[in-house]
Amino acid sequence: MVVAAALVDADGRVLVQRRPQQATLAGLWEFPGGKMEPGERPEAALIRELREELSIETEQSCLAPATFASATLGGRHLIMLLYVCRKWHGAPQPLSADALQWVSPVALHGLDMPPADKPLIALLEDLL
Repeated sequence: MVVAAALVDADGRVLVQRRPQQATLAGLWEFPGGKMEPGERPEAALIRELREELSIETEQSCLAPATFASATLGGRHLIMLLYVCRKWHGAPQPLSADALQWVSPVALHGLDMPPADKPLIALLEDLL
């Protein structure tokens, strides 16, 4: 299971990051987040991943559960929990990605994204 965040700025834009060239699904844009460690709660995993990937800090109370995605990736099945986050400390930095960009929810349709991320776009359009 993986967790991801739709970080939303004051203008209603969502942050996405581009997967590095050496990673699986290289060059695709995705919501920041990652794998949960054994015994880790989803919110704790997401707070850790945001710190490791973007050098930002947030709290569990700032993570609003939004939806989930279910997809096949290679030979395994992936379930991704998506949270919306509007409050954090620090400016996001691409520590484990090639690039970051803020985009409107409708503009997400024009990005090359992993299969698990694509179904989440319509919900974000409705929500934001």
